Amino acid sequence: MLDDLRNSAASQPFEEDLPPEKPEVRRSLRRSRGPLFGMTAKQRFIIVLMLFLMVLVLGTFCLVVTGKMAI
Repeated sequence: MLDDLRNSAASQPFEEDLPPEKPEVRRSLRRSRGPLFGMTAKQRFIIVLMLFLMVLVLGTFCLVVTGKMAI
């Protein structure tokens, strides 16, 4: 199996075995200007505000637990 590997590799180039590829047609993607995630601007603001407060509280909690910050 491996005895004639060099000769078999030199005799048949790999790229010639593949059929020619068809060029892909690229479509331009249009972004809709509708609501993001199906939410209004006020709803997205509330979600981001809640996420910010959770990160703030959890970060403070971690600092207190590790002793890097005292209450």
